[in-house]
Amino acid sequence: MSKWHFVTDGFVKNNPTFVLVLGMCPTLATTTSAMNGLEMGLATMFVLILSNIVISLLAPMVPDKVRIPVYITVIATFVTVLQLLMQAFTPAVYETLGLFIPLIVVNCIVLGRAEGFANKHGVGESALDGLGVGLGFTASLTVIGIVREILGSGAVFGWKFISGDGILAFVMAPGAFLVLGFLMVLFNKYLAKK
Repeated sequence: MSKWHFVTDGFVKNNPTFVLVLGMCPTLATTTSAMNGLEMGLATMFVLILSNIVISLLAPMVPDKVRIPVYITVIATFVTVLQLLMQAFTPAVYETLGLFIPLIVVNCIVLGRAEGFANKHGVGESALDGLGVGLGFTASLTVIGIVREILGSGAVFGWKFISGDGILAFVMAPGAFLVLGFLMVLFNKYLAKK
């Protein structure tokens, strides 16, 4: 069996947003546009892959009593690196996502994959798992952002193709819940048919 099933499982079968319903705070708050969703997903994927790799290396040496604090420290280290890189090279993105970048430290997707997968598997498998779950999260946030942006402002990735105003509710919190709910239903109906 190919190790690529770790990637496809995280993308489809164990999609963090539509199947496992994890990471709802950044999902609902940052997907006001497709670009915001894409950027937040990529930031989380960066932390997921690197923290999974390091945690899979450290897991055999970490006593059970301090396992979670060690994992959070590893995750916080990569989030800090990400913050510094974003501030240096993409300050506009960092300003847009703001508070949600430091919150990756306590994102249940990242800690869940560290505890549920990376501490029990090797480096390669953990990296592929981080990639798959990260791609699934990035795709989910981007799709939600696309739908919200089209309905809310008649644009996608900032390109306006529908004249006039959109439905303001889709750019606000109620629109996030509606779009997420409908996409979850569609995604899970698709999985049920497989």
